Amino acid sequence: MSNARTTRPRWHRLVTATAAGLVLTAASPAARADATAADANPVRVQLLSITDLHGYFGDYTTTVPGAHAGEATQTVGGGAYLAAHLDRLRDQAALPEANSILFSAGDDFSGWPSETAYFWNEPTIEYLNHIGVRFSTIGNHELDRNLDYLRHMMDGTCEGRPDGDLCFTDSTGERFAGADFDYYSANVVDGATGELVVTPYHVERVDDGHGGTLPVGFIHATTSGTPNEGLSYWPADQLRFLPEAAEINRYAAELQAQGVQSIVAVVHEGFAQVGDFYNDCTNPSGPMVEMNKQISPAVDAIVTGHWHALANCLLPDPAGNPRPVVEAANHGRLISEINLQLDPETGDVLRDRTTSTNHANTRTVTPDPEVLRMAQYWRDRAQQRRNEPVVDIAGDLARTSADAEESTLGNATADAFRWAAQQDGGADVGIVMPNTLLRDVTYAPTAGNAADAPGRVLFGELMVGVIHESGGFGAALTSGELTGRGLDQLLESQWQQAADGSVTFRPLAVSSNVSYRYDPTAPVGDRVDFGQVRIDGKPLKPNATYRVATLSKDFVTRYAVPGFSALLDAHHQHRTAYSGPDALAGYLRAHAPLAPPALDRIRAKP
Repeated sequence: MSNARTTRPRWHRLVTATAAGLVLTAASPAARADATAADANPVRVQLLSITDLHGYFGDYTTTVPGAHAGEATQTVGGGAYLAAHLDRLRDQAALPEANSILFSAGDDFSGWPSETAYFWNEPTIEYLNHIGVRFSTIGNHELDRNLDYLRHMMDGTCEGRPDGDLCFTDSTGERFAGADFDYYSANVVDGATGELVVTPYHVERVDDGHGGTLPVGFIHATTSGTPNEGLSYWPADQLRFLPEAAEINRYAAELQAQGVQSIVAVVHEGFAQVGDFYNDCTNPSGPMVEMNKQISPAVDAIVTGHWHALANCLLPDPAGNPRPVVEAANHGRLISEINLQLDPETGDVLRDRTTSTNHANTRTVTPDPEVLRMAQYWRDRAQQRRNEPVVDIAGDLARTSADAEESTLGNATADAFRWAAQQDGGADVGIVMPNTLLRDVTYAPTAGNAADAPGRVLFGELMVGVIHESGGFGAALTSGELTGRGLDQLLESQWQQAADGSVTFRPLAVSSNVSYRYDPTAPVGDRVDFGQVRIDGKPLKPNATYRVATLSKDFVTRYAVPGFSALLDAHHQHRTAYSGPDALAGYLRAHAPLAPPALDRIRAKP
C-alpha cells in the first residue's frame, strides 16, 4: 500500500455543524443508459470494520473463543496479521476498490503499548493509514485529550499538548502529518454553543458496475456515557453528548431527503452476547440492543464498539425487519464483515441478501512485512524514548515519609497540579487524591543504565507510570469550585470509619499554599480544625468559593476514590490541556532542579 499522503483539507469539517458539501445527486441518465429494468444484478458492497484497536498493532498475541459454541479457542492478534487478513478478505470479495470499505468504530488510539503510548499514539495513525482505513467514528478515548489534539491526529497540526511534544518522525522517515481519513460523530457538541465538533455523517459512493455510482451513507455516534469515563471525562460546560439514537434518526432522515437509501450507523457504544463465541448471538444484551429498537428502519446495518465484545447478530429494527448489529472485540482480535447488496435502480439495501460475519485475526496467514518493519521501528524508538532526559531534580521525590500525613512526591505533585491549572482555567488549591501516585521519582541513577545520572529523570521514569495510569496519557487535570465547607468535607474524607468501628486514614496531598491542623482523637467527620485551615495564609471561609485542581477521574462517581465524594458536586468544572504527568513534568522543568518540598503543611495537634 502506498505511503503517499492525500492533500485534501480535512480539519475544516471538524468545526462545522452541518454536512455541507454532502448533498448528493443520483447517477446521470447517460451513466445508467445500459441499466434496464431487466438488470436485476445487485451491487455488492463489502463493509470491513475494526474497533477499539487502542494502538495494539505491534506483536500482540491473545485468544478468542471459537466462532460458535463448542468450537476451540483460537490464538489471535498482531497488526501485521490483521493487515494480511484484511487484504485476504478484500481479494476474496473481488470488488472494485470503492466497494470494499474499511473503517473503525472508534477508540483507535489512547492505547497502552509503549511503542504507541510513548509517542502519544502517532504510530497508530501511521498504521491505520497503511491498512487503508477510510474513516472512523470518534470513540470516548479519542477525547482523552482536548480537541486541539484530535485536530492534530487528523491533520498533523503539532498542537494539542502543552509541552509541544508531538510530530515525531515515522517509520518511513516522514514527519507526522495526520490521518489520511476523517473522524465523525453526530452527537458530540460544544458545551457552550451546542454546535457539533465534527461532521455527523458522510457518504461513500460505490461503483454500480454500469459507469455510475450509488451512495452509501454512514452516520456516526459516540457513547453518551463518555462523561462517566475517567480518562475521557468532560464537564458539560465544555462538551456534551446527545442521545445517540435520536441523532442517528435525525441524520438518517436528512440522508434520505438527499436521495441516500443505503444507510449504516457506526456507533461507539456496545453490547454483548452470552459465551463470546464470535459468530453466535445468544441472549444479546446491552445499550446497543436497546438502541437498535429505537434506531430508524432506514438504517440498514449497525456497527458497534466500546464494549470490547464479540458479537454478530441479526436483530429486528422497529419495523420488524432484521438487520446486522455487530461488534469486533478489541485490540485487533476480530474483523467484522457485512456484505450489502444494493438495488441497482434505487440504491436501497436488499435486506434479505445482507450477510454478516466476524473473522478471527489468526496467525495462520503470512504477516504483512511492512507492518512488521513499522512495528519494529517503533519498538526500537520506544527504547530510545524511555531513556530521553526530561528534567533534573535535587533529591528524591518519594511517596512515603516518616510523617504519615505528607510525602515529598505528594507535595510536589499537588504543587504541580495547582501550577498547571493556573496556566489553563485557574486554581486556588492543588490536591492529590489517595491511590494516585504509583512510584517514586528518585535522585539516584538506575543501576546499569548508562543513559541515567544522579538527579536525572528520564522519560520512562516520569511520563509513564508515576501518576494514576501505567500507560497512555493519564487522566486529565481538571478543576472545579467548592465552597469552604465543601473543601473541609474533602479534607475530612481522609478518615473513614468502617461498620466495625475501625478507622482508615488515607491522606491527601495539598499544595504549598494550604495548611491545616487536625485532631486524631476527635470523631470521624470532625477532625480537621476548620478555624486553622489556611489558603494563601488566610482563614478558610465557609461560604467562599475555592477552585480545586486534581485528576478528572476524581470528579466521576465510577472512578473516584470511595468515600471522597465532595468533588462530584464541584461547580464550573474545567478540564485543562494538561494530563497529570504533563503537569508534573512541566512543573519540574519550571523549577529545575527541584529540591524535595518541606513536609510542613499538615500537622496533628499534640
